[in-house]
Amino acid sequence: MPNKLKDEKSPYLKQHAENPVDWYPWGEEAFQKAKEENKPVFLSIGYATCHWCHVMAHESFEDPDIAELMNEAFINVKVDREERPDIDSTYMTVCQMLTGQGGWPLTIIMTPDKEPFFAGTYIPKEARYDRIGLRQLIPGVKGMWKNEPKRVEKATAKIREGFTRSQEFESGKFPGTEATDFAAEQLAQRYDDVHGGFGSAPKFPSPHNLMFMLRQWKLTGEDRFLHMVTDTLEKMRLGGIWDHIGFGFHRYSTDQEWLLPHFEKMLYDQALLMMAYTEGWQATQNPLFKQTVYEIAEYVERDLLHPEGGFYSAEDADSEGEEGKFYVWEKSEIESLLSDDASQFIDLFNITEEGNFEDEATKQRTGKNISHLNSVLNPEQLSRFEEIRTTLFEQREDRVHPLLDDKILTDWNGLIIAALAKAGFAFGEERFTRLAENAFQFIKENLKESDKLLHRYNDGDAAIDAMGDDYAFLTWGLIELYESTGRPEYLKKAVQLNDQFIEQFWDEDKGGFYFSIADEDQVYGRQKQIFDGAMPSSNSVAMTNLIRLSRLTGNTSLEDYADKIGRAFSADLIRSGASICHSMQAIQFLHAEAKEITLRGEFSELQEVFELLRNRFTPFKVLHWITDEHQESVAEIADYVAAQKRLDDEPTLYICRNFACDQPINNSKKMKKALG
Repeated sequence: MPNKLKDEKSPYLKQHAENPVDWYPWGEEAFQKAKEENKPVFLSIGYATCHWCHVMAHESFEDPDIAELMNEAFINVKVDREERPDIDSTYMTVCQMLTGQGGWPLTIIMTPDKEPFFAGTYIPKEARYDRIGLRQLIPGVKGMWKNEPKRVEKATAKIREGFTRSQEFESGKFPGTEATDFAAEQLAQRYDDVHGGFGSAPKFPSPHNLMFMLRQWKLTGEDRFLHMVTDTLEKMRLGGIWDHIGFGFHRYSTDQEWLLPHFEKMLYDQALLMMAYTEGWQATQNPLFKQTVYEIAEYVERDLLHPEGGFYSAEDADSEGEEGKFYVWEKSEIESLLSDDASQFIDLFNITEEGNFEDEATKQRTGKNISHLNSVLNPEQLSRFEEIRTTLFEQREDRVHPLLDDKILTDWNGLIIAALAKAGFAFGEERFTRLAENAFQFIKENLKESDKLLHRYNDGDAAIDAMGDDYAFLTWGLIELYESTGRPEYLKKAVQLNDQFIEQFWDEDKGGFYFSIADEDQVYGRQKQIFDGAMPSSNSVAMTNLIRLSRLTGNTSLEDYADKIGRAFSADLIRSGASICHSMQAIQFLHAEAKEITLRGEFSELQEVFELLRNRFTPFKVLHWITDEHQESVAEIADYVAAQKRLDDEPTLYICRNFACDQPINNSKKMKKALG
């Protein structure tokens, strides 16, 4: 019999609807029942494409004996972390406080009042590898709940106190360049000069770190920062973390060499990496980086695009119950499929008889191979490889595909909108810009309720009030769309969204944005986030948004909010900059000689100027491109542009910097010189 998850929209919750565990979705019914029956709540948080979530489900939640123990001892609640990042964030903070680490599946045991007293991640069915098993844990917790209530009270009180401390940020002066310099040196010390990237295994792409280091190179002129970025971008693209057959990046590398990936593919990784490779190309003109952007775009359009324009969330790591099965190859398969071309592919992509893919449990070679390169293909190899790739791709399409997590999230779509718009501008690629515009149109039509933004859409249903990331990331996407297209409606909507964000999420007392709305689900109150994870934090992104919108509109009060964020989180920004690299980008912008650029004229008149802007890495600028058709509309949002008219009826360039404006220029050669 299905449990109470059967009517949920989340693909993750649906995966557990047939479990013998009597799961409840997060909500009043579950917690009321826990109070009535005086039972603790077993909270399990994960997501649809999480490998270890699948392992714990197959081992334990599908096991009738374990389910019986859980149903007798607990009220059991399942949460999709991507649907409810606010709930996940609270309890992940608790887990990190108690265990020193985090991850998914996240396992929390708590009171009916939502106060946790136990936290962990993956818990095996039976005790092993110094991990307690569920078979031992459940009776222990049941006994403590019944016989030692004071011990539970003491644990919850200690956790509450620790959580409160975690939300006490030390304010101070707005950070200067010493913070960005320190962050860059922190990353430089962790740089892996053999394999690229920062740190050792597991190794995450962290594209916001790469974008920060590119800006540090631009500010300081130190080529070592550029080398760290370009070497990392190249090594990732050659490694097994990149899907050489179907394109797109896997989640992260389990080893130091970028060879063995965790195979899930997330929309937000594609978006952030597309931005990093676009900027890498602008800085170097490296054709591999441009190729990578185009191939990421091909992947997300082919495999993650909803027919009406929004983008799905992710693809699973597993297929047919095995991680990576969809992606790996035996040497004999390659030889059979490619015949005469097999030896070339086998040599180039490091295919061997014993394989390079190890079984996760036994660490034994399986005869399966993850394709990867040792060096960049030359043009002749690249041309030949495309035919080979097509053959392998078509064969792979006949395999059982990993699960598609087909929910559409506003925040992640905001990131892919920003990425596609940025790439569309850089490469003059209208297809990318059109994909970004269509995705925003999808959000506008499907993820709004009256004037309220919503977080999740799936199967015709939009729900869950938007959170900090939704507002910050979608605003970012709209700013990029405006600068890419010059269409004033995107700037207008960015300003409106940002105003709503301030109104609903700003902390008037201490500064900074809350992550979640104020409701009863925030057991310890509303959290604020500044540290970046796989994605930058909402406060990090908001800082840059506020600065750019202030410069675009002339509304200096917006930059004041950015200043207040910097002051509110001052100590963390100064001491821990390498963990907050997106905020570091905002600080870099404020300490650079940033430009406000206005181009007045039609595209046909300004093609050479646009080509210059596209091809150069100029991160410290905002851009108005105003045609005769749009001038009045833009002036309604940014009144200063009303005076920026065409001189002598010629296309005209206006540049302001350091709160002063240069003389307008209406000569093409002088324009290019001024922008150079």
